[in-house]
Amino acid sequence: MIETTKEFCFIYATFPNKEAALACARLLIDKKLAACVNINAPMTSVYVWEGKREEVEEVSALIKTRRVLVEATIKAARDIHEYSVPCFVVLPLEAGTPDYFAWVRNATEQPISI
Repeated sequence: MIETTKEFCFIYATFPNKEAALACARLLIDKKLAACVNINAPMTSVYVWEGKREEVEEVSALIKTRRVLVEATIKAARDIHEYSVPCFVVLPLEAGTPDYFAWVRNATEQPISI
């Protein structure tokens, strides 16, 4: 059975290395702002920064949360992020399994301050 939803979303983010991504993931999980954070293997990012083409290794993360927590989640992550312009992009979820959504809801039901 699949359930349509507007309650849940993913936040795509990039970090300079695995350690930075892990620190952010731990913070978000401990604060109950995210149910899960998937940290992906290093990738090469090619972009223009301050007029110069850059090619750097980065790590991406997929933060699983509820829409009502997006602003608090991004603020908490941004506060410890090394980049002056970090990437945080909210990706809507269209549908999923009810048991998974129940787990995400339960894991993020009462965010806490640390």
